[in-house]
Amino acid sequence: MVPFIYVNDQITYSLIFPIKDLLFGEVVCRDFIENIKEEQQRMAYALPWKEASLLDVDFNHLKQGPDYFLSGHIKESLPMLENFTEVLPEKNRYKVFTEYDIIKENLTDNRFEIIEDENEADILWYTKHFKQFKELSETPQKFINQFPFEYILTIKDLLCITCRRKQPKIHDTSTLETFPTWLPTTYNLKTELIQFVSYYQHRTEKGLDNHWIIKPFNLARGLDTHITNNLSYIMRLPSTGPKIAQKYIEKPVLFHRTEISGKVKFDVRYVLLLKSVKPLEAYIYRNFFLRFANKPFELNNFDEYEKHFTVMNYTEGAQLKHMLCADFKVHWAEQYPSISWDSVEESVFSMFKEMFECAIIESGPCGIAESPQSRALYAADIMLEWKEDGVVQPKLLEVNWTPDCKRACLYYKDFYNDIFKLLFLDECNNDMFKKL
Repeated sequence: MVPFIYVNDQITYSLIFPIKDLLFGEVVCRDFIENIKEEQQRMAYALPWKEASLLDVDFNHLKQGPDYFLSGHIKESLPMLENFTEVLPEKNRYKVFTEYDIIKENLTDNRFEIIEDENEADILWYTKHFKQFKELSETPQKFINQFPFEYILTIKDLLCITCRRKQPKIHDTSTLETFPTWLPTTYNLKTELIQFVSYYQHRTEKGLDNHWIIKPFNLARGLDTHITNNLSYIMRLPSTGPKIAQKYIEKPVLFHRTEISGKVKFDVRYVLLLKSVKPLEAYIYRNFFLRFANKPFELNNFDEYEKHFTVMNYTEGAQLKHMLCADFKVHWAEQYPSISWDSVEESVFSMFKEMFECAIIESGPCGIAESPQSRALYAADIMLEWKEDGVVQPKLLEVNWTPDCKRACLYYKDFYNDIFKLLFLDECNNDMFKKL
C-alpha cells in the first residue's frame, strides 16, 4: 500500500496493490513493516501498533568498519606522498581559484590573486566535493581546501562514531550518561534501532528524561528534524530516510533577551581550521558566532520552531538577532557572574582538540587521511548544558563543510585575509587564532 497525491483536488489516497486474487468481501491485510524479517527489528518497528520490551538487548553502540564509512560515497584516491619529499619554495603571490563569491569579494590581501582558470591556480577553493587526491599530488605545488575522507566529521552519523573512539568506557551504569560527555547520546536509527529502543526503555525504567531530536544524516537548516519523547512517533520517522536519534538537551544554558522579556536557547558557531593531520595542526578562529531562539524556552510545544531552534536565516518573517561575540561576553558576565566565559571556552577548545584527535586515530576511510596539499575550514555548532553540579558542559551538535561565511565577513573585514595567511603563508595572528 502506497500513498498517492491527486494534486488537482489536494487529496491523498492510499493505493493498494494486491499480491493475490481476492474474493468479494474478503478481508485485506497489509504488513506495516514490510521487508523487515529479523524478529527484534520487527518488534521495534511494530511499537506504534504493538507494545514490546527490548530491555534485554545490549544498548551499547555497534562498531562499524570501512564498508559502512564508504557506503553511499565514491572512494577517494589518496595522494602519492613520495611526491612531497622536497620543500617547495614560497611564492610572493598565490593565485586563487574559488567557486565562492564571498571569497572573491573579501580576500583582499595583495599576496593572493583571484583568477578564473583553475588550471593556473596555486590554491583551489571548491564548494563541491573533491575526490582525486592522487591525481592532484602530481602537481605538488597546488593546495586544495579539502582533506581525504573529511566527511567522517561532516556527516552526522559518522561524526558520532568518530567522536567515541577515545573513550575507555561507553556509559555510566547508574546515570546512563554516555561518553564523551561533550557528545549528546546518539543512535543511528538505520543500524542501531533495537539498541536505541533498549536505551530509551532503560531510561524510562529509571525515570529519566526521554526527549530526543531526530535528524537526517546529511541535511541542514532543521529540515526533516523532529523533537519528541514519543517512542511510537520516533519509530515511524526512519521511513522518510536515514536518521539519527540524539538526546535532546533538556537543561540548556539560556540567554536573557530583554526585548522579549525571557530566556532563550542559543547556540555558538566556531570556525575550525585544519592545516595538517600528520602531525595534527588545527586552529580555532577566536571570534565565534551566535544564533538565538526567538521565544522563551520551555520543555513543551516542540512544534514551535522559534522556541526550540536557533537557525532563523531561512524562516520567512522570523526575527534574526545579531550580536558580536565581544558584546555577548559582556552580557554573559552580567547574567552568569560566577562562571567566567574563559573557563567555558577552555572546555570548548579541549572538546575540539579531542574531536580532531579522534578523527585521525584510524586511517581512511574511517579517519581523515594525510594530504600535504590539503587545508580546510569547518564550522562547528555547539550548545551549552547545565550539569547537576552547576558545571557548564559544551555539547557538540554538528560540523559543517563549506559553511556560509557571509556574516563573518560582515563582522570582521579581514576574516578571509587572516585565514588564508594562516593556512597558506604560515602567518598565525594569535589574537585571531587559538592553536589546539
